[in-house]
Amino acid sequence: MSAQRPGVGMTGFAIHPPAPTVELDAGELDVLRQAAGILGGKRFAVLTGAGLSTDSGIPDYRGPGAAPRNPMTFQEFIGSAANGRRYWARNHLGWSHLRHADPNAGHAAVALLERRGLITGLITQNVDRLHEDAGSINVVDLHGRYDRVICLNGGHVFTRRLVASILEEINPGFLEAAQALGVVEMAPDADASVEDPELIRSFVVAVCPVCGGTLKPDFVYFGENVPRDRVQRAYSMVDDAAALLVAGSSLTVMSGLRFVRHAAKLGKPVVIINRGPTRGDGFANLKVEAGVSGALAWLAAELPDLLPLGQPIGVPGE
Repeated sequence: MSAQRPGVGMTGFAIHPPAPTVELDAGELDVLRQAAGILGGKRFAVLTGAGLSTDSGIPDYRGPGAAPRNPMTFQEFIGSAANGRRYWARNHLGWSHLRHADPNAGHAAVALLERRGLITGLITQNVDRLHEDAGSINVVDLHGRYDRVICLNGGHVFTRRLVASILEEINPGFLEAAQALGVVEMAPDADASVEDPELIRSFVVAVCPVCGGTLKPDFVYFGENVPRDRVQRAYSMVDDAAALLVAGSSLTVMSGLRFVRHAAKLGKPVVIINRGPTRGDGFANLKVEAGVSGALAWLAAELPDLLPLGQPIGVPGE
């Protein structure tokens, strides 16, 4: 394992070069200039989704070319030992691939916007922690984080690396056997296809090292609610902002769409950067159909700094 990358993330992921940013064409640049006109001179909140991490090699849920998925719900996960075994088998394989992801230019751009004081905070629907690894600090991980595992019985918290090492020890040869079958599908929550029924039946699920309870990755499953304090902190970021920038989210689920609706209700301009339609398009003042990481990098470079409160505007020659 290579050294921890710069930033404040604690994933411990290996360092790999991010994908190069795709060049923006003339039409995309024209719309981005309009976005800069809306956001310039304002502090704004940022909401990101899976489309931002695709340039880091993590597939998204609903973007163009995304494979159809039927993710396991929380009720299914806790409903039977067979479901829990299937989930952990797939997740263990997915983690072995996605733990190598690195932040891309879009993550770096959001971190730069924060360092320059241009954003009130970052709300992300992603669980990959790449924002934190890029250096973002004021982050609401709306759907949780996949570098941690929690015990549903005792509330104990463990690093995903520790649980992965336990799973490797009690399932020798599993990763090699699963990878030999080929990965048909990957997802942003580290889910991967393992379709061999015998291989899944042979998988041994780890229990809590402290109390023997049921372990679960520390993110929100379908069928679970986002914790109330997390939602309120995200709303505060929007309340404190003069605008909202959405990047790489189809806004299909209400957990993200509610912040767009909230900003629009307050009369705050909403800019959405996403390839393909979103549920929030009707609330947006501007929709930017462009590559997310490239668009964010352009905005971070072009948006002007804000003057400190009360500082007079200088006049050339004085």
